[in-house]
Amino acid sequence: MSNLSKRSTVYFEPAIHRALKVRAASTHVSVSELIDEAVRLLMREDQEDLQAVSARADEEEISYEALLDDLKKHGKI
Repeated sequence: MSNLSKRSTVYFEPAIHRALKVRAASTHVSVSELIDEAVRLLMREDQEDLQAVSARADEEEISYEALLDDLKKHGKI
């Protein structure tokens, strides 16, 4: 195991757990390392999403109804 230092119990569906074990064995890493990397990727995606929302914070808001009206006006729906 790498320098991971905290322990948690995680429950998986049996088929998912089996797939994790096969992946871990075939890539020569532990299940813990696979899960750690998956969580890091998920958090990185969240951070990118938050940055994208922040970058658009000054854009004008439009209601859903107004959006539908605009789409209809332009023949999109």
